[in-house]
Amino acid sequence: MDKLRAMETFVAVVEGGNFTEAAQRLQISAVMVGKYVRELEERLGARLLERTTRRQNLTDAGRVFYEDAKRALEHVRAAETSIERSRASPSGTLRISAPITFGSCVIAPLAATFQQIYPRVRIELELSNRVVDLIDESFDLAIRIGELGDTDLIAKPLTSYRMVICASPSYLARHGRPETPQDLSEHHCLSHTVWNGRNGWKLRGGDGPQSSKDPVFTCNDGNGLRIAAIAGAGLLLQPEVVVARENVS
Repeated sequence: MDKLRAMETFVAVVEGGNFTEAAQRLQISAVMVGKYVRELEERLGARLLERTTRRQNLTDAGRVFYEDAKRALEHVRAAETSIERSRASPSGTLRISAPITFGSCVIAPLAATFQQIYPRVRIELELSNRVVDLIDESFDLAIRIGELGDTDLIAKPLTSYRMVICASPSYLARHGRPETPQDLSEHHCLSHTVWNGRNGWKLRGGDGPQSSKDPVFTCNDGNGLRIAAIAGAGLLLQPEVVVARENVS
């Protein structure tokens, strides 16, 4: 038996005065109204209504149950209303984990825009390249790059993550624009230290794996590499979404 539906039906019978009025209010049949009332009485082990062919009266137990059921339904409606309001205007704390470079360049401005639309939401953005435990560390969501691997988490792709080779206009004016992977050996390449700079860049193409020469400039921070590239230090290999707004091409 649907307890809430049975309580709602009983309250409608009391307030409507009969089964027919309750059935019209709830948009169900009078037979179904009677079934709900009977099941409710059987569950409670008490008669709630004294019924004749012409009238109905509440029993003592029915009066008590009516008042309590009415209050309970009001609480349920208030709870539903509060959820509807929160859906219309989200509030609370949203904890997000994201990679350092992608998070600072892409997620942070998006989160700021989101907060302007929903000012009642408090955002905690933690930038880290480590793998976080969403449950133990109380994160609502984590944004990661690459394969998810074996996990019980639910993941949805957000966008493609394409790496591009770029450089400042001043560097290209001095050294020319590379046209093929083989041309990289004639250029100054900037590399992140976690890529193992001694091996240069590893590229995949139609002609098989290609490597640049050993980088002339390495850094342990992606932002530092971008600043160096903008200053004309050399070619930069970074995600397209990160360098799209920079003065590199």
